[in-house]
Amino acid sequence: MVKKRTSRDKAVRVKTAKKRKNSSTRWLERQLNDPYVAKAQMEGYRGRAAFKIKEIDEKIGLFEKGMLVVDLGAAPGGWCQVAAQKGCKVVGLDLLEIDPLPDVDFVQMDFTDDDAPDVLIKMMDNQKADVVLSDMGPNTTGHRNTDHLRIMMLVELAYHFCKDVLKPEGTFIAKVRQGGTQNELLAEMKKDFKTIKHIKPPASRKESSETYLVAQGFRGGNA
Repeated sequence: MVKKRTSRDKAVRVKTAKKRKNSSTRWLERQLNDPYVAKAQMEGYRGRAAFKIKEIDEKIGLFEKGMLVVDLGAAPGGWCQVAAQKGCKVVGLDLLEIDPLPDVDFVQMDFTDDDAPDVLIKMMDNQKADVVLSDMGPNTTGHRNTDHLRIMMLVELAYHFCKDVLKPEGTFIAKVRQGGTQNELLAEMKKDFKTIKHIKPPASRKESSETYLVAQGFRGGNA
């Protein structure tokens, strides 16, 4: 349980430096006053995002010991940490480098590269995955429709990858925004998975438009 700030708690105020933008000051102030940031530091997680996947795991029973988990958009490594702590073997990928983690095999590369799927499959020793996670997100432009199209492109790439590597009954989770998943993709996924839902874990900031698509019970794959 994360302790929420109350009116009795004194909020940290950050003064705007000469070379710091107002938006950067607001971000820093929000970080300093975020109970999940403090809890992540206290418990040794790489970032507050670790609690998003922890809360999803608590809700649906995502991770089990011995599972093979693929984490797309793994930096800074919080999701990898949570999965590894549950006894899973984790294969992670991100544009940004992360410091080594126990039971996590990581590659620094762009998932949109043509070679990325083959590199990941080789890292998986050609085994099927129990879970494919995607917390990938593009750099935002501030233009709502453009940002939505960019993140949906990443979701679709991750989804088509998951269809190639998931075990039967496997789970796919991806970050989406602005109203959830597009109808065409959602219709396709309903054919491939037994259940589809959207979950906004408590660790996702209320003002954020992000939510997580959770697809369980993969119908394809090879035993």
